[in-house]
Amino acid sequence: MSSIVRILGIDPGSRITGIGIIDSDGRHSKHVFSTCIRLGNAPFPERLGAIYRQIEAIIIEHKPQQMAIEDVFIAKNPASALKLGQARGAAICATVMQNIPVHEYSAREIKLATVGKGNADKSQVQHMVKILLNLQGKIQEDTADGLAIALSHAHTGALKARLEAARKRS
Repeated sequence: MSSIVRILGIDPGSRITGIGIIDSDGRHSKHVFSTCIRLGNAPFPERLGAIYRQIEAIIIEHKPQQMAIEDVFIAKNPASALKLGQARGAAICATVMQNIPVHEYSAREIKLATVGKGNADKSQVQHMVKILLNLQGKIQEDTADGLAIALSHAHTGALKARLEAARKRS
């Protein structure tokens, strides 16, 4: 049996950042913690600081071993893409400063790993996260995305490890 790994999934945003933490052996995953960091209308540098500090506190409390984060997509608005990139940077810095490896996945990879199709909509992602983690009730969209990112890494990371082990055996 594979060992269990605690994975932090982050869906970065300059207004709301989704956080999800799971324990997974690559085949079975269990919900540990999830929340949204709501950043409101504070000046942008203060929001980046809040992302850093709150992720750092979550890491200290829950002790994840790995982190997965959504990669920047090409946005129609360049200013929005830059802010998203900066929010990602704050989250990545908070994680790297705690010596946790960071893994990046595109939105398409995340949807493919959780729903089975790369063009799934938000409601499909929410539904599959609830099923895969046996969650009850409504789950907030950004929280579901954070959990989906963690699940994607659990599924993808386990597959990569099995392929690497098979390659070494042959």
